[in-house]
Amino acid sequence: MHRRRRTALVLSAAIAAAAPLLTACSGGAHPGAAAVVGGRRITVAQLEDRVNEVRQAQRAAVPDQAQYQQVLSATSSLTRDTLYNMVLDRVLHRAARDAGVSVSRKDVEEMRTRLERQAGGAKALQAAWLQKYGVAPRQLDDNLRFQVEANKLAQDLGTDTSQPAFWKALAQASEELHVDLNPRYGAWDVQKSSRVDAKTPWVREVTSAGTQVSA
Repeated sequence: MHRRRRTALVLSAAIAAAAPLLTACSGGAHPGAAAVVGGRRITVAQLEDRVNEVRQAQRAAVPDQAQYQQVLSATSSLTRDTLYNMVLDRVLHRAARDAGVSVSRKDVEEMRTRLERQAGGAKALQAAWLQKYGVAPRQLDDNLRFQVEANKLAQDLGTDTSQPAFWKALAQASEELHVDLNPRYGAWDVQKSSRVDAKTPWVREVTSAGTQVSA
């Protein structure tokens, strides 16, 4: 899909064969790593902790066993999607830092207040983010910080998060960080700043309302 068609951080990664720009880390070179970004590891244990937190929140929200099985089926790619977002968070932060863009606690609080008002309260917002985006309640502020950062970076570039200029900045940061993905979780496309098989609906609805993006 052409970059101009991308909205927010919805990375419509094409299912394609690995190209020279795709990188992956070998288990021998980085034992215990799910990914290495800028020389810093995201360990398998860290990834599993994040996924387990989402699963526990989903189980608490859906006590019926049959319905919970449907949730599991609908989010079967949760582990890979979670790693993708953990990597993308670091890529975006690097791009924002390179551009001199920063996010304050007040920025995040203001976005959360707006979204809670729209959703009908804090609990309703947490439930919506868990159901739609697989974001556990404890991860919500981090997710909102990511979205604020993406929007501020786009504004600094004089564009929005669906345009080539924004994605070029992410691609440059991704290249600088030498993203290595453990092959069991896929491969990273430097130019698209996405996992090759990633399909994430994360931010389309929120950004279209002029409010946010997601990790």
